[in-house]
Amino acid sequence: MTAHTDIRVVLADDERMVRTALRAILSAESGIEVVGEAATGAEAVAVVRELRPDVVLMDVRMPEVDGIRATEQILRTMPEPPRVVVVTTFENDAYVYEALRAGAAGFLLKRADADELVQAVRLVSRSDSLLFPSAVRALATEHGRAKAAPPAWVARLTGRESEVLRLMAAGLTNAEIAGRMGVGPATVKTHVAAVLAKTGARDRTQAVIAAYEADFMKTA
Repeated sequence: MTAHTDIRVVLADDERMVRTALRAILSAESGIEVVGEAATGAEAVAVVRELRPDVVLMDVRMPEVDGIRATEQILRTMPEPPRVVVVTTFENDAYVYEALRAGAAGFLLKRADADELVQAVRLVSRSDSLLFPSAVRALATEHGRAKAAPPAWVARLTGRESEVLRLMAAGLTNAEIAGRMGVGPATVKTHVAAVLAKTGARDRTQAVIAAYEADFMKTA
């Protein structure tokens, strides 16, 4: 994220009323600025490339290009991409899971209240915690693609890295993980970086998804 003060947000949803409601809630918060809107996935990609926001609230189902493909394009083609939160009507939606696998940092229900919306934007902008970890676990259980055998990265994790991954999956921040493990925040940051590198994940959410799909969370 760049050095400006406000968290800059783009809203992508094909329903104008939804965008208007989201804008009203976020614009009332200090430290958050809605800088652009898009009504289709293709438009979302163009707007995000032009405005370079910190966070994108992306409807998972839109015309032309859906939220999954738009998320993939944004994350694949931008050198410093924003954090994408997919917005959905249904919590246990295969589309949402595919968006998380594509690199979305989390998801938010359209019926979420104002406080949940603001908390989600602030949380993903910091990128040191998992958004709604229990919901991610439920999605992985329902829609995860189980591996025939554990992937190679499982054996490459050190004991400390394995512990960090489990705590990441529980939704703990770096500071909370440091307190739980009795180490410094810098050490945790190093472990998190190693976990992301070994799992081939872009961020914490993808690492946790990989862990569930590898049945890593079931091991002792």
